[in-house]
Amino acid sequence: MPFSFKKLQIPEVILIEPKSFADTRGSFMEIYKQSEFNSNGIPSSFIQENYSYSKKGVLRGLHYQKVPKAQGKLVNVVKGEIFDVAVDMRKGSPTFGHWVGETLSSTNNRMLYVPIGFAHGFCVMSEHAEVIYKINGSEYSPEFEAGINWNDPFIGIEWPIKSPILVPRDSDLPFLETANNNFQYNYEN
Repeated sequence: MPFSFKKLQIPEVILIEPKSFADTRGSFMEIYKQSEFNSNGIPSSFIQENYSYSKKGVLRGLHYQKVPKAQGKLVNVVKGEIFDVAVDMRKGSPTFGHWVGETLSSTNNRMLYVPIGFAHGFCVMSEHAEVIYKINGSEYSPEFEAGINWNDPFIGIEWPIKSPILVPRDSDLPFLETANNNFQYNYEN
């Protein structure tokens, strides 16, 4: 199997480690294989792919799209290093308001699957980072876009940077307590 899948402290968030094969020419690895991702709980209906380029110290997030246009994300760093975070936004979830974070880089090749019902964000720890993320659920829909503040004390994310570079939109996002959030926990998980 060219991948290992690890459920994190919030088990719906999955860390994926592809196996890289190196020789004198360079290296090769599979980034996505529908059958393996499906058998490890990751839906295969990816409908959009996004790319971002960011400088060191930039923090993007914490973003989500509300139901009925909610999105899941498969995050992959193609250059540089980021600290990637998922926050459980599902009302009624035993892990509501909890977060998980992982370092993803072009060196460790790790990917993170952030399912529907979670806010997502990352900060850049290298000089710059290029991130590609596949989207499932719904395509981007600005009227359903929402977010929560990166430094909400209730959530308490331990970001590796103290004074991130933010756009005004992200610095003005509400805390979880007052966020426009319509996710509900599915007790059948």
